Amino acid sequence: MNVLIVDDEVIIRTGLASVISWSELGLNLLPPAASAEEALERLEAERPDILITDIRMNGKTGLELAEEAAARLPGLEVIILSGYGDFAYTQQAIRQGVGDYLLKTSKPEEIIRTVLRAKRRLQERRAEDSRAQRQAREERRRQLVKWVIEGEVGSVPVLSEQENQEREISISPGYRQVLLLSADGWGQEDDADSLLRFAVQNMLEDLLPGAAVLIHQGQIVCVTGLDRGDAFATVGRLKGVLERIENLLNCRLRLAAGIAVDDLDQVHRSYLTAAAALAYRDLLMSHKLLDYREIADRKGGRTVLSQEEENGLGAILLEQDPMALRAWTQRLADELAADPECTPESYQACLQSAAVAAHRWLERTLRALGKEGEARFEPWLQQQVEGGKLKEELFRHLHAVMNLYHSQLGEGQASHVQRAKAFMESCPAGELSLQQIAAYVHLHPGHLSELFKKETGSNFGDYVTALRMRRAMDLLVVSPAKVSEIAGMTGYEDVKYFSRLFKKHTGKTPSEFREEALGYDPAGVTASEN
Repeated sequence: MNVLIVDDEVIIRTGLASVISWSELGLNLLPPAASAEEALERLEAERPDILITDIRMNGKTGLELAEEAAARLPGLEVIILSGYGDFAYTQQAIRQGVGDYLLKTSKPEEIIRTVLRAKRRLQERRAEDSRAQRQAREERRRQLVKWVIEGEVGSVPVLSEQENQEREISISPGYRQVLLLSADGWGQEDDADSLLRFAVQNMLEDLLPGAAVLIHQGQIVCVTGLDRGDAFATVGRLKGVLERIENLLNCRLRLAAGIAVDDLDQVHRSYLTAAAALAYRDLLMSHKLLDYREIADRKGGRTVLSQEEENGLGAILLEQDPMALRAWTQRLADELAADPECTPESYQACLQSAAVAAHRWLERTLRALGKEGEARFEPWLQQQVEGGKLKEELFRHLHAVMNLYHSQLGEGQASHVQRAKAFMESCPAGELSLQQIAAYVHLHPGHLSELFKKETGSNFGDYVTALRMRRAMDLLVVSPAKVSEIAGMTGYEDVKYFSRLFKKHTGKTPSEFREEALGYDPAGVTASEN
């Protein structure tokens, strides 16, 4: 497409001509014109598709030029250049059918967006003008989706010589690789995202000759050809492509590269591996280019919180400390991402376990306070969260759990014993001492012991034992750890002593209890039992 710039100020027209890499946008910049009269003289011979003209010039104005040029070249896209004081003229121009306008102080990225909008309007109109061409383009896109994304063998697009010359796709022998790109950075305007994807698509077709590029479900899908000698040395080339596009369009890109394949029927496999690489964008936030070969052998990291992490989370929720909660969430996500074996599945599973741990804390704490059943909290559904936002969404979910406890259930005149019970639910089992709990509620240990007996009917030691036994029951149900390990996790170094206490409390040995665990209901056992 041809672009003609018209302005009687040499600084403006030469500046516009030089500030943008027009060819990389798929546009041919004609020599700028110094007046409307010069532009009209050249109009028939050079036939611009997009006209960018100053609204005020010596001789004919930009509006007069736009009107006469549009009459000679139906379908011409006109963009008016104006200053701040020309707003009334700009409004008039838009009413007269001018496609868009730019301030002379516009930044390069604003100029690019405006010109690309004009280019897209032209392409859409031209497609509508030719039903046969439109149907051919739609059929080609349908074939690409079936071939690349759905893996339908035999759907490789068969293109005319003219279509190949237009860089739609090259199907000559050689390796192919599927790239998936996401792009952002053009703001919150209604069409900003789609216009940016359109711009990236244009540049990919220019920078990767022979590539097939389509936009599918908000992602840019590119099938690019490779020389046989370069099939396994593409990272440097792709980084260069990313940098050029980002620099010109002033945007942010993430690119996932699938494996290189040498059979047309294997292109879908390259797409699947690119999609697998793109799934790592949450884990590898600093990586602009995600190469499937770098993550293919990962086995998966841990999927559940440690008991220490659960205790730490519970203490933060109890203290109602949003800053500490955010830091805890960030630390967990960073530690998971730093594991060289971590996969998106294990990462998501461990974050999910944090949400579950918060729910367990809420249930245990309310049960200890005699308020079980007073809170209903929806589970955290990760499938409702967009990629790249899991960590932030987890923090919001945990913060909501914390607020539910404190705003609805934790306020009022909570007794010292209730506060002590809530604190004990977040303490490691080995640290449940009368002295530590009394210090937390600012009471003398002897006084707290008396209050415990008066308010619960149970002495402090019996309550601690019941709480430890309840934790042991929970662990026997959900953990494959040995009985001796569970004894240590609940504060008992002597496994025989632990087993005697457990049988006295439940009527079963730990092993027997575990065997019957399918019928175990932790909500039916309260810490007040002894």
